[in-house]
Amino acid sequence: MDSKLRPTIILGVDPGYERMGLAILARAQSGDKLVASLCARTPKELSLPERIGMLAEVVRSLIAEHSPDSLAVERIFWNQSTSTALGVAEVRGMLATLAQEYGLAIFEYSPQQVKVAITGYGASDKKAVAFMIPKLVILPERKRLDDELDAIAIGLTCLASTRSYPQE
Repeated sequence: MDSKLRPTIILGVDPGYERMGLAILARAQSGDKLVASLCARTPKELSLPERIGMLAEVVRSLIAEHSPDSLAVERIFWNQSTSTALGVAEVRGMLATLAQEYGLAIFEYSPQQVKVAITGYGASDKKAVAFMIPKLVILPERKRLDDELDAIAIGLTCLASTRSYPQE
């Protein structure tokens, strides 16, 4: 099987241009591990291209530091305003470009797929997902925004849906 179909280090992303959740997760025989996570924020007074440029630099930095082999991203949920959805689509375009530039496989998951993978129930709310994440990976104690937790959940979904372990 192609190693791109069995990712071992995932960059999970909850795309957004005001706040973007990012998480690096690693697969090992001993269990999935959260390596790093953050919520990247951009100033509202900047133009969308400037905000996307700032976010691209954060993503590049994470890729350089952690060398993921795959990018897992949430599909756009169209229950937002059109302008928000279009901005998020542009962020997703930046992510797809960076994935191609760095040779990362891309995996996409709907919000429902993430909820099923994390809680076992596709209509779970954000609280149920947030409750389950520390049961699936060790989560260092600190306050996290929903975007960061969503990125962790997306990365875990990718690991769960591509279950295969590397030789250690």
